[in-house]
Amino acid sequence: MDQSVLNALKKWPNVPDVFGWLSLDLRENWLIKDSVIENPGISEFIGRNYAVDEHGRWFFQNGPQRVFVSLAYAPFVLRTSGASDPYLVTHTGLRLERISGAWIDEAGTLVVRWPSGLGSVCDRDLAEVADWFTNADGTPVADETLIKRIESPAKHGSAGFWLDYRNEKLPVGRVLSRLLPQKFAFDRSPQPAPGQPDC
Repeated sequence: MDQSVLNALKKWPNVPDVFGWLSLDLRENWLIKDSVIENPGISEFIGRNYAVDEHGRWFFQNGPQRVFVSLAYAPFVLRTSGASDPYLVTHTGLRLERISGAWIDEAGTLVVRWPSGLGSVCDRDLAEVADWFTNADGTPVADETLIKRIESPAKHGSAGFWLDYRNEKLPVGRVLSRLLPQKFAFDRSPQPAPGQPDC
């Protein structure tokens, strides 16, 4: 977190939390009351001061005040780097050197886990990431085969293909989007506790 934020926390430690104002959409936009934040400096400030509490609630630490974030899907949105040596990067600017798991949901959304987080790949970048899908033997998955496997009625277990990310091949599992928060212990819509003030 920014040093100015840490200093403000020490100076004003008991400022009430804020709920229902800030959200993160599926295309890495921060929104205040459903209006996209257009200023890149503000978006970067939010991203640098984005964290999670012990209850799996993600928040933006705005000086001394904790602003809880409503999530459209997962805590992070991922995009591809567009570099000749491609990699995934979070909406907060973190480059993923390695990943520890990958899942696909019933709508074809790809979910990726790494040591410090969980994110969904932005739909605009999914075509590029699909080039990283392979069969068990490492050969590319044909487009028609990939579509059939994604649309398979199976709800659990393996999706039948692998994700080759930076020379590490991981099996892609299946997950239901509605069960994602339970599976990975995060809260999509943080609410104040009974009796807690709601700014």
